[in-house]
Amino acid sequence: MFEFELLAQDLLEKAEEEEKQQQDKDRKLIEKVLEIYDQKYVAELLRKIGKNEWSRETLNRWVNGKCEPKSLTTAEETLLKKMLPAPPEHHPNYAFRFIDLFAGIGGIRKGFEAIGGQCVFTSEWNKEAVRTYKANWFNDEQAHQFNLDIREVTLSDNANISEIEAYENIDNVIPDHDVLLAGFPCQPFSLAGVSKKNSLGRAHGFECEAQGTLFFDVARIIRSKKPAIFVLENVKNLKSHDKGKTFKVIMETLDELGYEVADAAASGSDDPKIIDGKHFLPQHRERIVLVGFRRDLAIHEGFSLRDINHFYPKKRPTLGELLESTVDSKYILTPKLWEYLYNYAKKHAAKGNGFGFGLVDPKNADSIARTLSARYHKDGSEILIDRGWDKELGEVDFGNEHNQSHRPRRLTPRECARLMGFEKPDGKPFRIPVSDTQSYRQFGNSVVVPVFEAVARLLEPYILKAVTVKTAKN
Repeated sequence: MFEFELLAQDLLEKAEEEEKQQQDKDRKLIEKVLEIYDQKYVAELLRKIGKNEWSRETLNRWVNGKCEPKSLTTAEETLLKKMLPAPPEHHPNYAFRFIDLFAGIGGIRKGFEAIGGQCVFTSEWNKEAVRTYKANWFNDEQAHQFNLDIREVTLSDNANISEIEAYENIDNVIPDHDVLLAGFPCQPFSLAGVSKKNSLGRAHGFECEAQGTLFFDVARIIRSKKPAIFVLENVKNLKSHDKGKTFKVIMETLDELGYEVADAAASGSDDPKIIDGKHFLPQHRERIVLVGFRRDLAIHEGFSLRDINHFYPKKRPTLGELLESTVDSKYILTPKLWEYLYNYAKKHAAKGNGFGFGLVDPKNADSIARTLSARYHKDGSEILIDRGWDKELGEVDFGNEHNQSHRPRRLTPRECARLMGFEKPDGKPFRIPVSDTQSYRQFGNSVVVPVFEAVARLLEPYILKAVTVKTAKN
C-alpha cells in the first residue's frame, strides 16, 4: 500500500509538472498572438469557439499573471496557431541566410525567402509595421532575432562608444549571413521629404541626424559582417539629391567597403538600377536598387539588372482585376471632400500645374495608377477609382444626383496590398492586423513586391555560388 501511495504521489507530481509546462506553453502562444492582434479581437474569436469566459480583461490578467493560469483547449490552441504564419515549404532546409534591415512589412524579404533563404535577423522601428510583419512572416525563435532601432546595434547614437566597441557589438548581435537586405529610410532623399524639410528649415540628406545617417549604419553592418551580397533600395531621387553629392558618397562608401555595385557606371534614363513597378503591376513606382557583390569572392561577373526584363510577367494584371468585388461605402469620397479635390484640381489646371488628383478607370486595361504614398490615408487623392464621374474639369453641378451617386472612391487596404504585390486576388490573403490608417501608411512606404521577387530570382545563382565559395574558403 505504501509503495502504491509513493507511485501515486510521483504520478501526481509529474501530472502537475506537465500541466504547468502546458500552461507556460499556452501563455507563450497567447503572448505571440497578442504581439500582433488586439486583445479584444482575440477574445472575440476565442468566444466564438465555445468559451464565454474569454474577454479582453481575461486575456490581459492572464498574460500579466494576475489570475490563475489556464490551459487552452485543443480547439483554442488550433485557432491561435492558425493566426500565426506557417513556416515556408523549405523549412528547415534553407539554402542561404539573410537579414532584413528597415524591413517595413517585409516587401523585400518575400522574394528572397521564396528562393530558399532563411531570415535570421530583422530590424524595423515602427511598432505597427512590426505587427503586420509578424502576422505574415515565419520567424524561427531559435534562429531569428528581432530588433526595433538599428542604432541599438550599431551604437551610432552613442558618442561615448569607440568604433572598436561598436563593431564588436554588431558582430555579437547580428548573426552571420550571406545576403543583406535594406530599404533604408528614404524621407531625407525623396522629393517630398526634401521639400518638406526645406520649408521647415531642417537639414536633409546626410545632414539629417534623425534618418539621413542611417545609410552609414548599414555600412557599418556591411563592414562588420561582410555579407557576400547586399541589396539596397531607395527612392529614385537618391541619385540626384544635393546635385548628386549624396549618391556619390554612397557609391564611394560601398566601393571602399570592398564591394562591386552592379551597373555602377550606368546613368541617365537608361539606368537599369532604376526599376519601375509598372512593368509588374499597374502602378508607376520608380525605385533605385543597388546590388553589391563582395569583390574578393569574384562572383559578380555577368550580373546586370538589365536582365530583370526576363522576369516581367507575360500578362500584367489590370487595375480592374485587383479590385474587390464589393466595397464598403466608407471608401467612397464624401461630397465635401470630392468637391474640395475637384475644385483644387481645377484651380491648378488653370495655372498649368496639372490635375490635383489621379482618377483611374478600372475598365481600361491600360490604366496605370500613380505612386501610392504613405499619405494616402488623408484623402486618397493620388489614386481614386473612377465610378463614372465626368473627367472634364468644367462647370459641374455637385448637387446633381447622378454625379453624387458616382463619386470616386479610395482603394481599400486589401486593394493596396494587391497593387503593391503582397497578395493576388486568387491567392493567399495578406494579413492586415492594423487600422486602415496604419495599413495605408505601411503599403505606401513599402516596395512593389514582384520587383524584388524578380531581383531575387536574378540573384539566385550568384547567391548559391557565393555560399559555395565562402564554404570552400572556410
